[in-house]
Amino acid sequence: MRPELLLWMLLTPIAVLLGLVDAAAHRLPDMLTLPAAGLTVALLGAAALLPGHQGSWIASVEGSLALGVIYFAMFLINPSGMGFGDVKLALTVGALLGWYGWPILFLGTLVTFACGALFAIGLLITRRATRRSAMAFGPFMLIGALAGVLFGAWTA
Repeated sequence: MRPELLLWMLLTPIAVLLGLVDAAAHRLPDMLTLPAAGLTVALLGAAALLPGHQGSWIASVEGSLALGVIYFAMFLINPSGMGFGDVKLALTVGALLGWYGWPILFLGTLVTFACGALFAIGLLITRRATRRSAMAFGPFMLIGALAGVLFGAWTA
């Protein structure tokens, strides 16, 4: 058993709730996103102090900041296309994926955008949406995080 498993178990209900809220209301509430980011970085820091961990706390912090900056830049470029809740969720997702290193961060981010794109294409094909329709992106970020964490834990 790895120490970071406790964090994955604590974050799972929060992630499910965030995904459901974003899918229903297109909002990622601060009362969940901000504590999740702080909790993630703090608990990964604690896990890094314990024997048997399979990640890097420094890479986790770097991943959190990197993904946060990337999502913030996308928000600044097109505020109607990327919500600020997604930027705050990116801090948590970046920390989770960064724990296992940069390749896992890239993989999780790729899965995020691929799933979002496939879903959007499906909506366009079925004419349930237009190019201007809003779409919740948080669930896809969480799917990408799950894929990255599972792959990172499997390869560690």
